[in-house]
Amino acid sequence: EGHIIHWNIASFSEDSRNKKNKIKEELCWRAHASEVVDLFIEEEKNVVVTASIDGSVRVWHARTGYYFGYFGQARKFELSDTSRLILPFDVNDFPAIIKEESKHMEKKVIYPLTLDRDK
Repeated sequence: EGHIIHWNIASFSEDSRNKKNKIKEELCWRAHASEVVDLFIEEEKNVVVTASIDGSVRVWHARTGYYFGYFGQARKFELSDTSRLILPFDVNDFPAIIKEESKHMEKKVIYPLTLDRDK
């Protein structure tokens, strides 16, 4: 449905058998009004590029979900300016940084994730 969710799997990947080590949701935002079909992360620039079935390709800040713009826009991407929070025209939900104690974290997410150290 167009959402991007950033998960922290560090403690889980260290010891997947320990029930105290959980996958933690850190950030969630609505990137597109339609389904996201591709995602690319550029770690050096801290940028996420998303593509949707509607044909749009958008650029976001990886740690905050800040919207930088879309491919094909007239203005240049200003990756260093995160002071003014703007949203795409078809999205009206601001990014949500998930605090550890947040009730949002309480939902049970069941994923068949297992760590295979041989792979």
